[in-house]
Amino acid sequence: MGETGRTRRRRRTREETEADLLDAARRLLQRDGVLAGVNLREIATEAGVNHGQIYQYFGTRQALLRAAAADLVERQTADRDGHWELPFAERRQAMFRHRLDDPELVQLEALLALDGDDGFSPFPRFTQTRQSLERDMGEGSLPKGTDAVAAHVMTAAAQMGYVIFREAYARDTGIPLEELDERAARAFARMVAGLTTPSPEQEPTE
Repeated sequence: MGETGRTRRRRRTREETEADLLDAARRLLQRDGVLAGVNLREIATEAGVNHGQIYQYFGTRQALLRAAAADLVERQTADRDGHWELPFAERRQAMFRHRLDDPELVQLEALLALDGDDGFSPFPRFTQTRQSLERDMGEGSLPKGTDAVAAHVMTAAAQMGYVIFREAYARDTGIPLEELDERAARAFARMVAGLTTPSPEQEPTE
């Protein structure tokens, strides 16, 4: 039989299909927002695959969302790799600004955590974080005796909590959202400064 003039579509590998599904899920999450819900059939259509392949490759809707969230976090972490070298206070303030720029990702992380997803990781690069915290302690960016991990955890909690509720905070206080973001950023900077300032018992003695 001769050529029909139609080009036969190349069969995608499993890795390519998974990547297409993740890319589709990420685009739809960014387009519609986390709280709008995720339609798996729409993701499949967007990715150009059969709906059943989502379950074949990811098993559950939750697993696909977790993978999409991890993909988003990884992509954005790669974009800000230089922040690891900043001192503690500058690093935490930069992260606060980053989370303000991408509230949908923070909401997605919160939903996965509230859903009891044991596979969800709020600190996907904690090994690198720990190295930065150890450097902070060694260089004096954090005072001697500081619980560096707890300082990291609590500043992360403050960042994420504000970002999740910021629109409601703005409504209740009557403060325009953009103004509230700036005021919150200044308050957060003061909170972080408190962590980096030695208390009297931490001051070096002669």
